[in-house]
Amino acid sequence: MANYNHQAIEKKWQEYWNENPINVNDGKKEKYYCLDMFPYPSGSGLHVGHWRGYVISDAWSRYQLIKGKYVIHPMGWDAFGLPAENYAIKNHVHPSVSTAENVKNIKNQIKQINALYDWDMEVNTTDPDFYKWTQWIFVKMFENGLAYEKEFPINWCPSCKTGLANEEVVDGCCERCGSPVTKKKLRQWMLKITAYAERLLNDLDKLEWPEKVKKMQTEWIGKSYGAEVDFKVADGPCKDENIVVYTTRPDTLYGATFMVLAPEHPLAAKLCDDEHREACEKYIYDASMKSNVDRMQDKEKTGVFTGAYAINPINGKKVPVWLSDYVLVDYGTGAIMCVPAHDDRDYAFAKKFGLDIIPVISPDGEDVDVSEKAYTEAQGKMINSGEWNGMESAELKKNAPHIIEEKGFGKKTVNYKLRDWVFSRQRYWGEPIPIVHCPHCGNVAVPVEELPLRLPDVDKYEPTGTGESPLAAIDSWVNCTCPKCGAPAKRETNTMPQWAGSSWYFLRYVDSHNDKELVSKEKADKYLPVDMYIGGVEHAVLHLLYSRFYTKFLHDIGVVDFDEPFTKLFNQGMICKNGNKMSKSKGNVVSPDDMVRDYGCDALRLYELFMGPPELDAEWDDRGMDGVYRFINRFYKLCQDSKDKDIEATKEMITERHKLIRDIETRFDSFSLNTVVSGFMEHNNALLDIAKREGGVDKETIRTFAILLAPFAPHLAEEAWHEMGGTDTVFKAGWPVYDESQTVEDTIKVPVQVNGKVKAVIEVAADCAKEEVLSIAKEAIAGKVNGDIVKEIYVPKKIVNLVVK
Repeated sequence: MANYNHQAIEKKWQEYWNENPINVNDGKKEKYYCLDMFPYPSGSGLHVGHWRGYVISDAWSRYQLIKGKYVIHPMGWDAFGLPAENYAIKNHVHPSVSTAENVKNIKNQIKQINALYDWDMEVNTTDPDFYKWTQWIFVKMFENGLAYEKEFPINWCPSCKTGLANEEVVDGCCERCGSPVTKKKLRQWMLKITAYAERLLNDLDKLEWPEKVKKMQTEWIGKSYGAEVDFKVADGPCKDENIVVYTTRPDTLYGATFMVLAPEHPLAAKLCDDEHREACEKYIYDASMKSNVDRMQDKEKTGVFTGAYAINPINGKKVPVWLSDYVLVDYGTGAIMCVPAHDDRDYAFAKKFGLDIIPVISPDGEDVDVSEKAYTEAQGKMINSGEWNGMESAELKKNAPHIIEEKGFGKKTVNYKLRDWVFSRQRYWGEPIPIVHCPHCGNVAVPVEELPLRLPDVDKYEPTGTGESPLAAIDSWVNCTCPKCGAPAKRETNTMPQWAGSSWYFLRYVDSHNDKELVSKEKADKYLPVDMYIGGVEHAVLHLLYSRFYTKFLHDIGVVDFDEPFTKLFNQGMICKNGNKMSKSKGNVVSPDDMVRDYGCDALRLYELFMGPPELDAEWDDRGMDGVYRFINRFYKLCQDSKDKDIEATKEMITERHKLIRDIETRFDSFSLNTVVSGFMEHNNALLDIAKREGGVDKETIRTFAILLAPFAPHLAEEAWHEMGGTDTVFKAGWPVYDESQTVEDTIKVPVQVNGKVKAVIEVAADCAKEEVLSIAKEAIAGKVNGDIVKEIYVPKKIVNLVVK
């Protein structure tokens, strides 16, 4: 009998599906929107690691399709931004050319997966018909006060020669190129994501997302409760000005013995007296060259005294004001009160510079020794705290903000770690920011009817490194007239970050050819939001947080009637080789092209899922493909052995069929996809055993197997479905339903071991008593062993073990 010819069979069914589409929107079916995080079109192409997420999403989409739903399963390209431009620079080719070539190549590779993608919905963030709406969103944010311009020190990558958002800095280095990040003071466009901080935090409870991702977003937003406290400057040029600090521990105010300002704080340079001015100015400059991440790393603290003092408002004592780079201007107020007796960082600073350390919390109300280390227990009784002595610190922590308000030197407040989004990039390959700078009217948005503001064609697109985009050198593009007053004006020359298009692209898929609006209300109401979103956990903060922000804004201006983009989220793990993430530089890339050629698309799809739990990283092993391919051939053999026979279903076959449905559906619904594949193998083996005894298996059981297999190995399933007399397509067969009562076996097979070796297999009633099972077992081995039985063990429904001596 011929083996499974994957090349011929897969070609046959791909041609059939092209001529007879299986996912047709008849306007009556319930919709299901399953989406992959769309890829950046890398010049390296796809490897088997990329396949994993695409196979997971396609299997889930086909599952919904068989259940009778119209499945929205589109694909597109995240093609603007640093990665594409850096690739173009490295290969000395214009990014528009390299991006188009890479999209074409990867699209061909993705088609090998034979996923259910609807290519009529395809989007590309570099298409002017798409980024017209990216610019439209920016204009609307500008009109609503959420897009604003600001000059301040930003993270600067000297290699990519552009500014970076805080989220794009990883361990002090550029997320994309790995270069150490410095600081540069630049004019920047910002998006006021902080206006949505509370909603972004609270609405996490609505989402069926992994708890890990919710926790990461919660920590990034970083909500805390505390108080702002006013410390009045005691002397010098800033006398009587207030230094406002934010603290989550206002109960420790009596223990504040010094203050520290961020070097960028507006008062930092002004406070310095003549004696300390030179040292302060040098420290401020040195700090400006470091990234925030570098400054926050746990290392020896540095600082400089300003020569100024401020008044602790709770006790009237003068406290010295220092500068240190471990305080960041964009967290809290950029100034902190320091309680060294109860904070390790403040303690180290105080010890280094000989500053007072006064404990104000102790476990029992007695004095506490802080001569060697800080006392960092959060709760206890107050000491050295005037009228607060003896109070429980936990209770005082709640009441202190109200007391401070009543005394008039501060207020209770809520703070967030989340900062506004740095939205400008000093690069060429991005969406032009649709703003005109007019000397009379200020910043004016390009009228929406004039969008898209197209990215001009240029020969020289490399970053300048000066803080200006390459667009600034194109006078014919920069010089324009003000849309408001008609006076000579200049265009904004910075471009948007790579996240701009990806923050809303999922909305466009369902109405990708609409040139009148971002998405029609009718289609938004009918097809959105996304039901299942699948991609890597590396996007937990950046892309997912930005997408939630954009969706909430678009909800607020009436574009959509929902405020969360992705109802469910699944993060797949990476596929590694030799313990490392696959990459060309490591020489450990496995090409899917070779696997498809040698084993077929279905085999690769199955192995991608079989390797391990889909949410965990997995190690690639070529031998695994052989095992999956053996399964395919064994199932194909079962079909071939049974297709020309009219076999009536036995009770055993019916039981196996219902157990198969139950096991696959239960595992599939819990996203245990690796055990789904192993379940197919187990049940196939069981059916092969039945076929040996019965001469084959009934067609209904094999057709059922084919339906269940279809989301995972669509070509094999379609072939089996038709071999067993199925009509139309397996994808219109409907998901089978199991009857729990039919999964109960009347009889079971029990192996009989003698001294650890199997000597027989007996068939007994499922509810057979222990004594009867042992009696039947002993009869079965009679004459096969010598000696006396000295021990009898029966593990119910599993095994009989007899010890003979």
